[in-house]
Amino acid sequence: MWRETALQAFPGVGLREPARAADLAEAERRLGRELPPELKQLLLESNGVIGQTSVDTVWEIDQIVEQNRFFWSDPSFAQLYMPFDALLFFGDNGGGDQFAFVQRPQRPDIFVWEHETDSRRWVAGDLRDYLGRSLRDGDDGWYQL
Repeated sequence: MWRETALQAFPGVGLREPARAADLAEAERRLGRELPPELKQLLLESNGVIGQTSVDTVWEIDQIVEQNRFFWSDPSFAQLYMPFDALLFFGDNGGGDQFAFVQRPQRPDIFVWEHETDSRRWVAGDLRDYLGRSLRDGDDGWYQL
C-alpha cells in the first residue's frame, strides 16, 4: 500500500528494501517508545523513501533512531530550542528542516520543525497526506508559507 502511495505521488521515487520487524522492535526499544503504526507499516514496505532531488522524505530506521536520540538528549539543543520530547522526527527537506509526528498527545498529524526559527507547524494530516504533498510538489520548500 505505501509503495503504491509513494509511486502515485512521484513515479521516480526511491524505495529501499523493507525493514525487518526485528529491526523495528529494536528501534522502539532504543527510542523508549513505539513508532506510529503507519510509519511502521511504511518501513516494513520500504526502509526509507527518497523524494525528488534525492531528499530523504522518510529516513531509514537507523537514522530515525539516531536523529531522535540526538535531538532528545543533546545539551546544546536544550539551550537553543524548545524541547523535542513530544516529537518523533522521521524525514527532512535536505536543508535542515525536519518532519515529525507529534507523540504527546499522540496524533497522526505531521509537523515541520524549521531549524532557523525553532518553529513547529502543521503540514499534513497524516503520513499519506505528507507523502502526497512532499513527493508530488518537487520543491523541497513545499511546506513553507
